[in-house]
Amino acid sequence: MTGNWETVALSLEVASLAALLSLPLAIALAWLLSRRRFPGHRLLDVLVHAPLVLPPVVVGYLLLLVFGARGPVGHWLLTSFGIHLAFTTQGAILAAAVMSLPLMVRSMRLSLESIDEGIEIAARTLGASRLDVFCSITLPLMSPGIIAGCVVGMARALGEFGATITFAGNIEGETRTIPIAIYMATQSTEGDMAAIQLAAVSLTLAFIALFASGWIESHVRRVLGRGPEVRAP
Repeated sequence: MTGNWETVALSLEVASLAALLSLPLAIALAWLLSRRRFPGHRLLDVLVHAPLVLPPVVVGYLLLLVFGARGPVGHWLLTSFGIHLAFTTQGAILAAAVMSLPLMVRSMRLSLESIDEGIEIAARTLGASRLDVFCSITLPLMSPGIIAGCVVGMARALGEFGATITFAGNIEGETRTIPIAIYMATQSTEGDMAAIQLAAVSLTLAFIALFASGWIESHVRRVLGRGPEVRAP
């Protein structure tokens, strides 16, 4: 069981860092796709959400082509900074981040699109800069969506298998997350108990994440004035 808890701890670390890594980019993409129209807008939208429909193994293979030691970005990182991503914990974090990014963007974008742009326009007419408007009005109003997106993104990262095993491999203590450990346990005649234990942990974490996400979404509706109408006594 000790090994299983190490796997759980590694999975939580990978999922947390993946959500944290995706957060600034997810906010920027959500704002860009919601508030701006430009040539290539639809193409960017498709690229952001592609991991939702592509087989995860394909995403992992593309990461290997780009960020592997022989890939353009991976080779540059290796020769310039000595950073090696493929088949490392950092690679597992990157794979999980790529797979969780679309869900984070969707959650934040829905929250952002529910905000009345008139509030932002009014602040601009009163002399506030775009940065001031974003930091003091837009960001606080979309914060429930940001929190919900992080929860959903972390949950997605916890369940990531295909892209992780393709790009980061199956290295015990480094890249063997819960889904990979369950898969490996099912391949062994004596691994039933380990698979059951890890599956129970995975189900528990998934239910917690879904419950938290649902609560946050209802909180979003209340914050934006779209919750159930309360009548005065």
